[in-house]
Amino acid sequence: MVEGSPFGAQAQSWLAAFDHALTARDVDAAVSLFGEECFWRDLVAFTWNVKTLEGRGEIAAMLRANLAAIAPTAWRIEEDPAPHLADGVGEAWLRFETGVGRGRGVLRLKDGKAWTLLTTLEELKGFEERKAERRPMGTTHGVYRRERNWLEAKQAEEAALGATKQPYCLIIGGGQGGIALAARLKQLDVPTIIVEKNARAHDSWRNRYRSLVLHDPVWYDHLPYLKFPDNWPVFAPKDKIGDWLEMYVKVMELNYWTSAECVRAAYDESSQEWTVEVRREGKPVTLMPKQLVFATGAYGPPNEIALPGADQFEGELYHSSRYATGKPYEGKSCIVVGANSSAHDIAADLWEYGATVAMLQRSPTTVVRSETLMELGFEALYSENAVKSGITTERADLLFAATPFRVMPRQQIPVYKEIRKRDAAFYARLAKSGFQFDFGEDESGLMMKAMRTGSGYYIDVGASALVANGDIKVRSGVEISKVRARSVELTDGSELPADLIVLATGFKSMNRAVAPIVSEEVADRVGKCWGLGSGVANDPGPWEPRNMWKPTQQPGLWFHGGNLHLSRHFSLFLALQLKARMEGLPTPVYGLQKVHHKS
Repeated sequence: MVEGSPFGAQAQSWLAAFDHALTARDVDAAVSLFGEECFWRDLVAFTWNVKTLEGRGEIAAMLRANLAAIAPTAWRIEEDPAPHLADGVGEAWLRFETGVGRGRGVLRLKDGKAWTLLTTLEELKGFEERKAERRPMGTTHGVYRRERNWLEAKQAEEAALGATKQPYCLIIGGGQGGIALAARLKQLDVPTIIVEKNARAHDSWRNRYRSLVLHDPVWYDHLPYLKFPDNWPVFAPKDKIGDWLEMYVKVMELNYWTSAECVRAAYDESSQEWTVEVRREGKPVTLMPKQLVFATGAYGPPNEIALPGADQFEGELYHSSRYATGKPYEGKSCIVVGANSSAHDIAADLWEYGATVAMLQRSPTTVVRSETLMELGFEALYSENAVKSGITTERADLLFAATPFRVMPRQQIPVYKEIRKRDAAFYARLAKSGFQFDFGEDESGLMMKAMRTGSGYYIDVGASALVANGDIKVRSGVEISKVRARSVELTDGSELPADLIVLATGFKSMNRAVAPIVSEEVADRVGKCWGLGSGVANDPGPWEPRNMWKPTQQPGLWFHGGNLHLSRHFSLFLALQLKARMEGLPTPVYGLQKVHHKS
């Protein structure tokens, strides 16, 4: 199969040489197979970390440290390689094994040398997921005196866990991140409890503002094991998502505690165990997990800015996280502070209910029309056409992961040049309204902003037309200098009437959720989450998301989350790290991330 194409033969030759070098523990020979510019991104398989190695020197250092312990073998090409994706780059899908697991990878060759290599751990030997040919029988046929049926056994397990039996893993937060990880751990027989402070599973979605709809398409948003049905809408409303996630918890048989809040947690270095105080339905419960995972969404607590004179305000003032509906504000003057996704959605909702709305834009926003982004940003990997061409969700996730973050900006810049050209009339109307937009410091656009800082963008699903038409008034480059009884004074000296002020000012880093539960010291020890280390404003550090889905500077403390795509994809790699530790497998972490900034 591979021998049929010149590139296939080249890829096979490269892989044979790579396999031979690794087996011989010849690091120099292995590294010589990589080009001058080269990247090796590893998801747990070689580093027990989420780590990108840049250049031959970093690759050599990792192999010298970990090669003997990882013991990779059985490299093979999985299918016909694809020659010349762009710029003479060819792509091959790989399979391999390590001493403890089996993995999958993506190799991209340029001029016969490795340009990028992705290696991922897919399963642990002897601890494979109970699916496909390993799926449980569900019953034992025959006539005999059964101690318990399925329901009784399930109820007994739920009653025991957290009472007579301690969970190995405790997940704080029952959104998509928490349940995706718990579903993976369930298949790996890792005793796990999710604690969710809301009264119902996924009230965190239902309780959001009335108009909230996913801005990402359905093909991007599947959960592990159970995909959305074929008639699911491309963009799902929040309550529909909430219903689906609640159903998922039930069908996947997750140990999900509602009305349960994690009050306090402390780690014992000697026993390597947490003592966690939980208040469940008003009653105290003490849990003793080995691993504690914060799955509190993509961000931490609301970033509530202080406004001078706020105590004099006679209207309502609150953060966007508390906004529900514009119904009470018909005919009233409303100010939204901020100009990113939530600000646009809330401003549009207020306008729909007949409010007079002003948006205060403190810095430029990257705006992309949804239709254009679906075609130019998602079409190749996450679309109906991609599915028809054989790109499954899992395959799309690996292709996305195979591109190092250092390389992404240069690939995104031409995409956003085309977007700007195609939608020139749209951007001209926005500019005429006074709305300030940009495409990032390096013109790499929305996705890079999302990954670098998690802010500064909006996928237009309708609000931009209201801005361009003047239905939503925009004041750019100004802030509130003082709040009065029924108005605000801006930094340019002008004044706006106000019955409502919504602070769409974003959220703090996830590590800030650690501070009130564990301690300020531990929150500072792990440092901020997210960001890529791109060097742009507010994004120092290494070229991987900080602290997410991998070991942190605090033993036994993990962060998991993000949008539905990231929660789905990385839940596997975090689950494998936790399972390996539960089973006592060697997990030598290479390149444990340093703390680059605290708050």
